Amino acid sequence: MARKEFRYRGKTLEELNTLSRKDMTELFTSRIRRTLQRGYPEEVKKAEAKILSKDNVKTHCREIVIFPQMVGKIIKVHNGKEFVDVRVQAEMIGHVLGEFSQTRATARHNSPGVGATKSSGAKSVR
Repeated sequence: MARKEFRYRGKTLEELNTLSRKDMTELFTSRIRRTLQRGYPEEVKKAEAKILSKDNVKTHCREIVIFPQMVGKIIKVHNGKEFVDVRVQAEMIGHVLGEFSQTRATARHNSPGVGATKSSGAKSVR
């Protein structure tokens, strides 16, 4: 079975790569569009330029918007404790890096500990 070709708002990845940054911004959702129109802080601009020029970059900037030029790169995004590898795929275009580096671990509940119930804390009398 043939794999379906990726399209973002009706455009292929090759077409997206040829668009200017302004034209690409027009395709994003309103939240991302507003973020880009207001402009990034200097720190984020430097991090984005580094990501576009190199592969396997570490960053604390979780608010960087994913552009088509980033597809295929591996970016290490900080989650508050460690750097998590994020392999950028075409489906991630228009999202921010922080969405793919979870900051909270899932709760793993086990059996109750000692003292958690009345019976587990009571001493046995013989």
